[in-house]
Amino acid sequence: QVQLVETGGGLVQAGGSLRLSCAASGRTFSSYAMGWFRQVPGKEREFVAAIDGSGTRTYLATSLLGRFTISRDNTKNTMTLEMNNLKPEDTAVYYCAARQQDQRSRVPIGRRDYDDWGQGTQVTVSS
Repeated sequence: QVQLVETGGGLVQAGGSLRLSCAASGRTFSSYAMGWFRQVPGKEREFVAAIDGSGTRTYLATSLLGRFTISRDNTKNTMTLEMNNLKPEDTAVYYCAARQQDQRSRVPIGRRDYDDWGQGTQVTVSS
């Protein structure tokens, strides 16, 4: 099990940028595939982005291509989500998630694939 803490959320105007970070506990961070999800009240938690343990394979929700970027630094046990050209519809609570798995496994993109979750950080984009 890994403990996850998200930071970096806040209020930003449409067109602006934010960087979310997810800090993980433990010594085997590179053995975890990591993901970002977001949720608005009344809706299911939806996939945003995912990255494999080594950081070489990344996946992004199609609708976010060109605006969001996921990365990780295994030396610092952190994962980052860069969000640019933000839109009001990006407003949500953003969660990071982790799944310990073999590096050869597919990168999980379903919320049920992940075992550990952070507490979430609120992102609000004003129009």
